[in-house]
Amino acid sequence: MSDKPKKAHKGGKKDDGAGGAGPRRLRVLKTYKLYVGGKFPRSESGRVYEVTTAPSAADAAGKGTWLANAPRASRKDARDAVVAARKAFGGWSGATAYNRGQILYRVAEMLEGRTHQFVHEVADAEGLSKAKAAEQVEAAIDRWVWYAGWTDKIAQVVGGGNPVAGPFFNLSTPEPTGVVAVLAPQESSFLGLVSVIAPVIATGNTAVVIASERSPLPALSLGEVLATSDLPGGVVNILTGGTAEIAAPLAAHQDVNAIDLAGADEALAKELEIAAADNLKRVVRPQAVDHLATPGIERLTAFLETKTVWHPTGALGASGSSY
Repeated sequence: MSDKPKKAHKGGKKDDGAGGAGPRRLRVLKTYKLYVGGKFPRSESGRVYEVTTAPSAADAAGKGTWLANAPRASRKDARDAVVAARKAFGGWSGATAYNRGQILYRVAEMLEGRTHQFVHEVADAEGLSKAKAAEQVEAAIDRWVWYAGWTDKIAQVVGGGNPVAGPFFNLSTPEPTGVVAVLAPQESSFLGLVSVIAPVIATGNTAVVIASERSPLPALSLGEVLATSDLPGGVVNILTGGTAEIAAPLAAHQDVNAIDLAGADEALAKELEIAAADNLKRVVRPQAVDHLATPGIERLTAFLETKTVWHPTGALGASGSSY
């Protein structure tokens, strides 16, 4: 046999299937869906909206690059999410605080394994450099761990035995409020999101979350992490779309016990607060927050109710007799 090399085809290099000069493959674009009841439904309305990168200063048109189509949730989706959250509340609030801490820590472990993905999504969503986005993602993971550590300690801080004049034990213990609607911060698509979700569920509540309207993709990816962790379905439900459109039915919903208005502007917050008064919802008003700063326990205690129990000690009067 001759050792002379074979001549190349006239049309150029032959495609060997290894990605040489052959035809380029088409990307498999991701279909983002809502996260409700531990599942990933499409919006009941069938609507979607375009999500783009944060516009750069050099972009004269003021438009970013297309990233994906996000589902535009409807009022029906919001009601379905409340049903899922209420169904999950009994089991989640009844779990031991230590067990909730284990589950939150597991979420942090899984976020750590998908750091690269979240850095990419946060950089696109907020127009940050990869280094700045990595700082945000790492802080969000640390925030999960921080709240995981508080699950079995918060009762010792805000509860305890009360001194009373009489032969009684008087004990105050914190209990979760119930189903909490959460409007995630608009600008901080991931760290701000984690900062409002984690304290709600750490204390035994369940949540219906409205992601940042402009930058919803990190929130939807977080739903994928929660679905494959040990967190029971329905404890966190994530909706995307028009913040005002979805928040209105949640604020007026009779089975929603509290609402966090972190992602609402002043006008929307006032409107939702009026609607929430109909069934005496607990309301946390929007406020300026440095999400990179170490959080206090204010958001942990914001959605806790204090239950006080009286119990006789067994002593009957000054004689010291007992039964």
